[in-house]
Amino acid sequence: MNGKERIMTALQRGVPDLVPIWEMAYNEPSIIGIAKHFIAEAELPKPKLIMDMTPEEKFRLIGGLMAMVRGLDLDGVTAISLAPRTRLDQQHMKDSLGVVYHLSDFGEPYPVSGPINEMADLKKFRMRPSEDADFVMLEVFRKSFPDRAIAYHLPGTFKLSWTLRGSMEKLLMDYLLDPELAQSLARMVTDHCLESVERAFQKGADFIILEGDLAYNPGPMMSPKHYQQFIFPYHREICAVAHKCRGKIVKHSDGKLTPLVPLLIEAGFDGIHPIQPQCMEIGGIKREFGSKVCILGNIDCSFLLVFGTPEEVRESVKETIARAAPGGGYIISSSNSIHPGCRPENYLAMVEAARRYGKYPELANGR
Repeated sequence: MNGKERIMTALQRGVPDLVPIWEMAYNEPSIIGIAKHFIAEAELPKPKLIMDMTPEEKFRLIGGLMAMVRGLDLDGVTAISLAPRTRLDQQHMKDSLGVVYHLSDFGEPYPVSGPINEMADLKKFRMRPSEDADFVMLEVFRKSFPDRAIAYHLPGTFKLSWTLRGSMEKLLMDYLLDPELAQSLARMVTDHCLESVERAFQKGADFIILEGDLAYNPGPMMSPKHYQQFIFPYHREICAVAHKCRGKIVKHSDGKLTPLVPLLIEAGFDGIHPIQPQCMEIGGIKREFGSKVCILGNIDCSFLLVFGTPEEVRESVKETIARAAPGGGYIISSSNSIHPGCRPENYLAMVEAARRYGKYPELANGR
């Protein structure tokens, strides 16, 4: 099997020849740190946010990621939208929707101001239509990796809604105090998502990774009742369009997602990512839900890949595969992304161990 076949087989809950290896995201410094193992450092840009890079530096960064994918023989890779973002000052930037973000040296930018404060704002607001330039990374990956699965990273209904409101707290309060605004906003951003999903598959994506946390470590950020009322119908629409396009779709959410998993399966998601080990035990998740949905992730990127040793990483990979992979329907990845704190040598150890212990049918015995 090639990488695309492995991932698509797993997303259908089948048994490939090897456990597929894939990541939702790598931050710029991580790409550079890992790619140094496969191409000369002079071919890579200096570490900085991609929005601060020149077009030539951006292509060098993407080239580094592609060299890494080939060098590690990964089964898939994720493309992101290249919709423009503009730096406002040292600590802030604005995206193409007019959302202002606070920048930090660690983690992803966090929204601090959105363009929609009340229903009057929503009635005047127009989502920026996706443009061909947004999908350049996806098209480059599709052409360069015909035998690997290409995911397209897309923020979903909940993430886009609270981003446009300027904070998650505002949207969650809307569920109680202004449900009309919450529903109208969800309708608008979902229509945008539907158009983006269709275009992503037209441009060559094999599956969508729908981003946006619904939970934190103690549990979901909203009740199952509020999920069913304000998010579930729109997730179901997005999943239906993905399947109409003959693609697959995976839901990403950090945190203890367990109470919402049955609803996510009912909505139509083909996979759940990343099964965060601090609050979800992957063996139990596989036993309870593995016959209905593909499981992705679980290799700890908050401590193990940051502070652990390569040998500890290999042992964790071995144990995780033994719990999650038998019977198929498992794709190995980190418990979120390969962020700047992750040690390159630990990620290399993770990939090496996944190949060593991920061979069906022997993997159950850890050979």
